[in-house]
Amino acid sequence: MTKKFDYFLLAIIFSLIILGILILASASAPYSQIKFNNSYYFLKRQIIFGLIPGLILGFLFFKLKLSFIKKSAFFLFLINLAFLLMIFIPGLGLKIEGATRWMKIGPFSFQPSEFLKIFFILYLASWLASRAKKSNLNKKSKKNLVFDQTFVFFLIIFSIISLALILQPDISTLMIIFSVAFLMYFSINTPIIHSLLVFVLGSAGLAFLIKLAPYRFNRFLIFLNPEYDPMGIGYQLKQAVIAIGSGGLFGTGLGMSVQKFFPGFLPQPISDSIFVIYSEETGFLGAFVLIFLFLLFLWQGFKIIKETKDCFCQLTALGIISWITIQAFVNIGAMIRILPLTGIPLPFVSYGGSALVATLIGMGILLNISKQNKNIS
Repeated sequence: MTKKFDYFLLAIIFSLIILGILILASASAPYSQIKFNNSYYFLKRQIIFGLIPGLILGFLFFKLKLSFIKKSAFFLFLINLAFLLMIFIPGLGLKIEGATRWMKIGPFSFQPSEFLKIFFILYLASWLASRAKKSNLNKKSKKNLVFDQTFVFFLIIFSIISLALILQPDISTLMIIFSVAFLMYFSINTPIIHSLLVFVLGSAGLAFLIKLAPYRFNRFLIFLNPEYDPMGIGYQLKQAVIAIGSGGLFGTGLGMSVQKFFPGFLPQPISDSIFVIYSEETGFLGAFVLIFLFLLFLWQGFKIIKETKDCFCQLTALGIISWITIQAFVNIGAMIRILPLTGIPLPFVSYGGSALVATLIGMGILLNISKQNKNIS
C-alpha cells in the first residue's frame, strides 16, 4: 500500500520552519556580533543543535508505528522525568539567570522541560485512552470508579511534574502543560465536576505562584495598568509596543529593526520578544502571515482529529495542536498587550535548540497520525 500523508500540513510546518530560521537570522545578528564577534553564532547553533537533530528525530517518529509510540510513551516520560530531577544534582544542572533549567553533559546542554511537553502529551494520551476504554467497558456497572481513580491519579502525576517545574523555576512551561493537560482530560468526557475541580485547583495554584514571586506579580500589574512605572518595570513592554507600531503596514525592511540594535530595550530579543523585531521589520502584513500560518496549523490539526478514529491518536493530536497554538498565541498576545507577559518562547521561531527539537518531534508524530488517516480512508 502506498503510504500517504497530509501534504498540506507538511507545507504549513515547513513554511513555519523556514520563516522561523529567516526571522532568527535577522533578529540575532546584532546580538551575535556584539557578544561573539560573529553575526551568525546563534543561527548556526539553532541549525546544528536544533533544526538538524529535530528533523532527524521528527522523521524517526514519523516512521515509527503509532502502536509502538503508544507502548513507549510511559518509558519516554519516565526518562524525561528523571532528567528533569537530575538537573538539581550539582555538576549536572546548569544555572542561568537564577534558574536551573538546563542539563549539561560534556559540551552539550539541553532543557528537559521542553521535551516534557511532547512526552507528557504522549503518556497522558496513552493513559487517558486506556482509562476511557475501561470506562466504556464498565458503563453498565452501577458502581463505576474508573473516572474517580483517573481523577486522583491525574492530580498525583501532575503534582509531581508541577513540583519539579516550580523548583527550577519554570512557571511558563507549567502553565502551558497545565492548559494542554486540562483540555486533554476534559475531552474524554470525564465528569464535569472533576474537570471543574482540575481547572479551579490548577488556576488557584498558578495564581498563588504568581503572587509569590514579585517579578511575576509585576507583569500582571503592568498588564492591568500599562502606564504603571513606564520607565521601570514597564519599560521593556512599552518598547515592544513602540517597535510593533513603528513597523506600520509594510515594516522597516528585513534587517532594519531599530530595537534589536539596542540591548536592554527588549527582554530576550531572540527568544521571548522575537515577534516584536519581526513585526517591526515586516509590518502588519508580515505579522499577519505568521499568525495566519498558526491559524492554518490549528485548522488543519482539528481536521486530523476529526478524521482520526483511535482514541490515543485523537488525544495525542489534540495535545500537540493545543501545545503549539496556545504557546504561539500567548507569546504574541503578551507582546501586543492583550495578555500578561509570561516569558513563553514562540514555536518554530524563538532561539532554543531543545524547544525546536521537541517541536519537530511533535510534528513528526502529527504527520504520522495524518498518514494513518489517509491510508485508512
